[in-house]
Amino acid sequence: MKQKTLTFWSAIHKWTSLICTAFMLMLCLTGLPLIFHDEIDALTDSGDWQPANPDGPLLSLDQLLDAALAHRPGEVPLFMSFDTDRPVVNVTTGPTPDAAASDMHFASFDRTSGELVPGHEGGVMDFILQLHTDLFLGLPGMLFLGAMGVLLVLAIVSGVVLYAPFMRKLDFGTLRYNRSKRLKWLDYHNLLGIVTVAWLTVVGLTGVVNTLATPILETWQNRSLADLTAGYQGATVPTPREMASLDDAVAQAREAAEDMTLQFVAFPGGDWSTDYHYAVFLHGNTPLTSHIVTPALVDARTGAFAAMREMPWYNKTLALSGPLHFGDYGGLPLKILWALLDVITIVVLISGLYLWLARRSPVAGAAHRQTQASPTGGAS
Repeated sequence: MKQKTLTFWSAIHKWTSLICTAFMLMLCLTGLPLIFHDEIDALTDSGDWQPANPDGPLLSLDQLLDAALAHRPGEVPLFMSFDTDRPVVNVTTGPTPDAAASDMHFASFDRTSGELVPGHEGGVMDFILQLHTDLFLGLPGMLFLGAMGVLLVLAIVSGVVLYAPFMRKLDFGTLRYNRSKRLKWLDYHNLLGIVTVAWLTVVGLTGVVNTLATPILETWQNRSLADLTAGYQGATVPTPREMASLDDAVAQAREAAEDMTLQFVAFPGGDWSTDYHYAVFLHGNTPLTSHIVTPALVDARTGAFAAMREMPWYNKTLALSGPLHFGDYGGLPLKILWALLDVITIVVLISGLYLWLARRSPVAGAAHRQTQASPTGGAS
């Protein structure tokens, strides 16, 4: 590789790494507990709760919706989801149909009695999740972190390009213990960086996709569902009192997709529906299709079945990027692997920052002149 080309890629690696390192460290540190969010939630759940009437009939979805709205007077329903292992329905409400995530309220209800189920109020994990997702800044925070993810990918690509000329005279995995401290850390940085390069690229790219959730959903609404909203010009989002039976809407969706499983309902006015429809989301029953949802749309005022629409490729990409980002599709062993790679990445990031700071010292000058390049993952 020519010196001019080497200098160019070195500059790309250095500056993309320096700009994104602090935010990548934050994302790695907050992402570590989020990998095990299910296990942490299970540990913090006392397990004492039991349904009020274990052998009794289940309340209808309309009755549970009424109970949720009575619990939060003045708010409107946004989402309804369903526990798979107990008779519990979860209802998210907000002051308006397009409420920001910070204004939403999540509550769980016993389907045998309509009573509140304790233990689902906001806590440390919710704080960590929002910090990891958008820095408490909403869409601007998500897009900013997405930009940091793009810089990370550029740092990885430039690091891979630099790795070959850097290792030209060294065996793979060489650790020069008998040289300066900086050179030793440079070798650790290079080795750990190249070992995690594939994983970090996947996590970085899926993270970028996740930050684009709002634009992706808006595109889906404006393009894929445009024909379903064409006849509603001038109509307003129906209030809860104006909505047709939720039970009937769900029954129609299940009839249209008998081989699929009910996952959640999005109410009119939110990102996951139109301003005029219930969107009843169902998913497949295989490990892959369980992450891909298909909405059945029902007119929220009349209860008439409108359509069942397969999600476009960009929505499917979004649906698959979430579990892939957190290793949440292969059970606990994969989560442990994800956590180990996360810890290694933290070491790569910190070592890259150390190498850049150490290069500023006079002692490190000679060592730096011997090694003009550094591979993946950090600022060097």
